[in-house]
Amino acid sequence: MLVITRRINQSIIIDGCIEVVVTGITKEGVRIGISAPQEMEIHRSEVFDTIAEANRQATVKSTMDAATALLLAKLSKTKRPK
Repeated sequence: MLVITRRINQSIIIDGCIEVVVTGITKEGVRIGISAPQEMEIHRSEVFDTIAEANRQATVKSTMDAATALLLAKLSKTKRPK
């Protein structure tokens, strides 16, 4: 992790296309502005974590649904004894 000191209106550049600017400093925290290409998603970490968890759960559900459908298809093809 890179740790640097910046003052209000000073910035850092990431990968030549993302600029992070310190816009304010208070007792509550630091305000930052982020300029990045429009196609790049930017989220607070807690929002990112929520999205990632929802994606994991959707993947598990999708996998389970596919497995259930496959099992049901195989069972319907086999003859059941009477």
